[in-house]
Amino acid sequence: MLNVYTLTNLCKATSKGIKAFCSILFQMKNNEDLAPGLVIWEITLKCNLRCRHCGSSAGNARPNELTTKEGLRLCNDLARLGFRGVTLFGGEPFLHKNWDILGKKIKDLGMKLSIVSNGFVNARNVLPKLARLHVDSVQIGLDGASSKTHDYIRGVSGSFEKAIDFLRLSKKAGLSTGAITTMSKMNFKELPALRDLIIKEGIDWQIQEGVPIGRFPKDKVLSQQEYYSMGLFIAATRKKYSFKKILIGGSHNLVFHSQFLPNMSAPIEWKGCWAGKRVLGVQSDGGVKGCLALSDEFIEDNIRDRSIVDIWNDPNSFSYNRKFKKTDLGENCRDCKYADTCKGGCSTRSNALAGIFHNDPFCFYRIEQTLFD
Repeated sequence: MLNVYTLTNLCKATSKGIKAFCSILFQMKNNEDLAPGLVIWEITLKCNLRCRHCGSSAGNARPNELTTKEGLRLCNDLARLGFRGVTLFGGEPFLHKNWDILGKKIKDLGMKLSIVSNGFVNARNVLPKLARLHVDSVQIGLDGASSKTHDYIRGVSGSFEKAIDFLRLSKKAGLSTGAITTMSKMNFKELPALRDLIIKEGIDWQIQEGVPIGRFPKDKVLSQQEYYSMGLFIAATRKKYSFKKILIGGSHNLVFHSQFLPNMSAPIEWKGCWAGKRVLGVQSDGGVKGCLALSDEFIEDNIRDRSIVDIWNDPNSFSYNRKFKKTDLGENCRDCKYADTCKGGCSTRSNALAGIFHNDPFCFYRIEQTLFD
């Protein structure tokens, strides 16, 4: 699942970061062919927190992570392919000693740059570098409205205060700043309090659901009813408050084909998962996936063995998405009226919750049939 990139119809808002990434979405939304757009790049797996929902079990750096020279070559290849935006991810990306050199290369090549961090760093050292880079978006994980909840989820005392401090200083520095909240049973009831906090701080807000990969235990995943309520909460918040009051959105794979709620996916018309078609995930050791959130069994290749250009252009790469056939649909989706275009929903969510692709059980259309029909 993507982080950072919010909904296409939020482009009406004033946030510079939101507009920057929505411009990518608008360029891509009507293109049915392969359209290199967004790269989520885990530049290191090293992390200073131990988040209970971490899908990559971050903590220690991977053995033999890419050198800065290899990273710069990857940037050149991504630009050569025509990718329009890169998110530096982790682990904790600011623990990579040359994150700013990689960020500058991305910007110099004309690509949009976003960074997702836990905020548990010295903001006063990091923010001047971000300002010099003219970073397009800075997103900080915020998983509770208080230190009690946030620190419990993040696994380290004091992480809430550090995140809030980073968000405030980033906003003060004039950077496009937002919080990302990963929803689970651990913080579901704090949505209203989190909204109050976000409004008070005057920052953007992305909400996404956690899926049971990495360290995230399955018994903490939202139920279908809770997931649906999360969508209702986002829709109700957008109806009650103006964009100037709170700029709120869900992840790119949230609320499509609902009978009652506006489509919140991005682009605004869901036409199947983007993994390996419009987005890529790159691990810190050079492993390439269609989506960074997919498990390691879906690594296509490694850029040390074959360039990202060759991996992307190989017609046999990412076959689970690029060679989709209606017969690939699982029992949740094969008889659905949206089957031809939806293609079974989010690949990561489908694989994590149903054990196969193209069988996403967290579909609003399907949940509504259960709840209301």
